[in-house]
Amino acid sequence: MKIIKDPVHGYVEVDAAARRLLDSPHVQRLRHIAQLGFANLVYPGANHTRFEHSLGTMHLAGLICRQLGLDPEESRLVGTAALLHDIGHGPFSHVSEPIMRELAGRNHYELEDLVCDGPTATLLDQVGVDTGDVCAVITGGHHLSSIIHGSLDADRMDYLMRDAHYTGVPYGTVDAHRLIRSTILTDGGIALDEGGINAAESLLIARTLMRPAVYFHHVSRIASSMIVHAMLEHLRHGGGAGVAGMMRMDDAACMQHLLSSPSPVARELARRVHYRDLFKRALYVGGDRVNAAALQSGLCIGKEERIAEEIADAAGLEAWQVLVDIPPLPRDMAMEVRVKNRHAVADLEEVSPLIGTLNDTRRQQWRIGVYCIPGRRAAVEQAAIEVLRVKRPTKQDKLTA
Repeated sequence: MKIIKDPVHGYVEVDAAARRLLDSPHVQRLRHIAQLGFANLVYPGANHTRFEHSLGTMHLAGLICRQLGLDPEESRLVGTAALLHDIGHGPFSHVSEPIMRELAGRNHYELEDLVCDGPTATLLDQVGVDTGDVCAVITGGHHLSSIIHGSLDADRMDYLMRDAHYTGVPYGTVDAHRLIRSTILTDGGIALDEGGINAAESLLIARTLMRPAVYFHHVSRIASSMIVHAMLEHLRHGGGAGVAGMMRMDDAACMQHLLSSPSPVARELARRVHYRDLFKRALYVGGDRVNAAALQSGLCIGKEERIAEEIADAAGLEAWQVLVDIPPLPRDMAMEVRVKNRHAVADLEEVSPLIGTLNDTRRQQWRIGVYCIPGRRAAVEQAAIEVLRVKRPTKQDKLTA
């Protein structure tokens, strides 16, 4: 048994089988993938990686397995899935997800090509874990999936706690151990004892507050939009080993490719992000001032580019000098976890009035961003207002801005 000191969870135990997976190339690559993309441009301490998050997720998943009384074989399966659940991420974590999804045709959690073939598959066979079961747990197709792929899962608990720790933002406080001690196994699957309701609510509050403060901070969104556009330009000019090869790079390798790209636009955007010479916000408004539903219809990178080109043309700028960022509308937090008391089992929504309020808050947090080179914000703002048909702010908007 190996003991690893983790700044969030303290001492984490790693047995011989998990250690072999920990030392595998796919997992070691995660040491060089930033957990929060470009959040370190806002919070200088946010340099933690997917590697330590995966280790922490495995640790919490192991505690849940013990709480539920799972047998050693089930516990090993869940722990393995927790350790491997992020090996499919591209460079800069979620930043490259649109490229992966639209150009490579997969999401980061679709791991069959990484888990079922090659050295990882060999290691899993040696430690007696079925590759198909690992993929099923990660994608949500297994009866134990909710331990790492649910509403109150080990993955979510770890990243909220870890991201709050490294950013210094106080909103990600989660009473993980209370939640875990309140987890029970029922005939219908995993449920929560009624004593864990407050801890579950605190996790949902943390998720809601961390969105604007960290995960959707405008500086991070600007840098992410610039890098996504740089990647697209790089690939269009035949740079690198194609989209599949780029998605297997780590952060440093990808940045180096962009800085030396055959595309001058890719080089310029990458240089600006590398030295934090970022675009500025020309427009940043919520769904109360634009037709969010229409913007979401057929949403893709190409749609954002077409709108950006129209705004740039109206403002007298080159196309690459304006970027449009249309995040997907936040999905409602629906709790699959059921709550058990002495009399019955009920959905968490039935016993917690907070969920509806938090979902309303999440919808109000949504913003569309139009970013441009410094010095041209006024012209781009006016062009964006016309192209996007932005409603004028009301007096109430001005008072709360």
